[in-house]
Amino acid sequence: MSDIIKSHPESLGEIVIAPQVVETIVAIAAAKVEGVYALRNKRFADRIGKKADGRGVYVQQTDDKIIVDIYVYLTYGVSVPNVAMEMQRVVKDNVRDMSDIVIDDVNIHVSGIIPEKTPKPDFKELFDEDFLDAD
Repeated sequence: MSDIIKSHPESLGEIVIAPQVVETIVAIAAAKVEGVYALRNKRFADRIGKKADGRGVYVQQTDDKIIVDIYVYLTYGVSVPNVAMEMQRVVKDNVRDMSDIVIDDVNIHVSGIIPEKTPKPDFKELFDEDFLDAD
């Protein structure tokens, strides 16, 4: 996948943002939505890879359109449509606020519902150990 390029007429040049950056913003925003239990990898290769930054999040850029697919497990008892719409809103807002990139479509794929008695994973377990460090 190629880099996401953002150009402004008043700027001094192009701003190039790696798709992994957008995936990471999306993953963190989606994981923080109430009712989301965890993100889920779609492909087997993603599960065995060392980098887990944007797992469960896939960004596609075609021409001038950016599409995000998010695969999630939800907590039992939540309204699936409400959680999905909240995820779409939060993801679009966070990506726009942090990178000035407008996401055209946010597709939510609910992979399963997790029973109430299953403990929710710690937020830090969703990413690599050094990912959340402020270095």
